[in-house]
Amino acid sequence: MFAVYAESFDATNPLNGLVVGERPDPEVPDGWTTVQVKAASLNHHDVWSLRGVGLKEEALPMILGCDAAGVDAEGNEVVVHAVVSDPSWIGDETLDPKRSLLSERFQGTFADTVAVPRVNVVPKPESLSFEEAACLPTAWLTAYRMLFVRGGLKGGDTVLVQGAGGGVATALITLARAAGLKVLATSRDETKRQRALEIGAHEVFESGERLPVKVDAAMETVGKATWSHSIRSLRPGGKIVVSGTTSGPQLDDAELTRIFFLQLEVVGSTMGTRSELASLVNLLDATGARPLIDRVIPMTDARDGFAAMEEGNLFGKVVFTR
Repeated sequence: MFAVYAESFDATNPLNGLVVGERPDPEVPDGWTTVQVKAASLNHHDVWSLRGVGLKEEALPMILGCDAAGVDAEGNEVVVHAVVSDPSWIGDETLDPKRSLLSERFQGTFADTVAVPRVNVVPKPESLSFEEAACLPTAWLTAYRMLFVRGGLKGGDTVLVQGAGGGVATALITLARAAGLKVLATSRDETKRQRALEIGAHEVFESGERLPVKVDAAMETVGKATWSHSIRSLRPGGKIVVSGTTSGPQLDDAELTRIFFLQLEVVGSTMGTRSELASLVNLLDATGARPLIDRVIPMTDARDGFAAMEEGNLFGKVVFTR
């Protein structure tokens, strides 16, 4: 079958290990099903895999891709949940120490067909296109969990979203606005600030600019470059929710004095559960909020999408179609 896969690692030039070609059809263990992929979205995770981060050399060649929407073996339109937990695990899949993601231990979604546990498929409503649904399992699910599960935010709260433009950040802005939160967003780029306003931010600011109000929570996916600003923007008792460190994890100042003196909370967040993905799908179906898609590309031209992500020239998701 057709597939986009990692054949080797290159930390400096990750696209050197990317192959668009043919791979064997997936094996389907007991309790699993297949999904004919209609659309799949690109994540930074896929680029990092090509750098050799999170993917072991003995697993190569590995079909890339965590996210997909398509048609399962029974003919149902579904969204694929990317977190694969141990069969014996009960409860929140993201807490399973033996969990993995599609494209790490199991072949991924950038292919004609992907095999997944039956419990990892969520019904896709008619209101969502395959392209829109394919955006949800990683970036949008991460944003949903950050805001409403780990962040505990509710309508009327004020939230800061750092680094508007990336897939998680645009999801945070859209979901927060749909849920009745006041949304403040930052970016170094004026064009991205204006786009953030268009998709739901109430106010936008230059990165590091002092905010006119203190916020209830800051959503942090950038790391080193924005950490101090996030901490300093919180009200006493506020919360910073962390799900990524795209600018690096090594902080110049962890702001520990402010954290203890103002009784701030620092909360980690990773991906989300199958039930949370179902709730996210239902939220979009009910509110009409939709993922922001930067571009849709045939999967045969996947290299172009990877190159765009490497260049950082995106606002929203890259979606591959079959």
